[in-house]
Amino acid sequence: MSAWIRQIHRWLSIIFTATVIANFVAMALGEPPAWIVYSPLLPLFLLLFSGLYMFALPYATRWRSGRSAVQGR
Repeated sequence: MSAWIRQIHRWLSIIFTATVIANFVAMALGEPPAWIVYSPLLPLFLLLFSGLYMFALPYATRWRSGRSAVQGR
């Protein structure tokens, strides 16, 4: 499951970067439509959730195994 989340996170980052670039290009050409302006938000929120999952995963693994954070250092 963790490998899938990491792979999804990588692809989401590519999609997010592409939507931000498209946003800048559209703004350079004039007033962009609202759907282009707000298009980076969905991948950004998905990146937030997958990133928080990956951030918390080591702590959750330690907590489930019964070791404290102090013992792991």
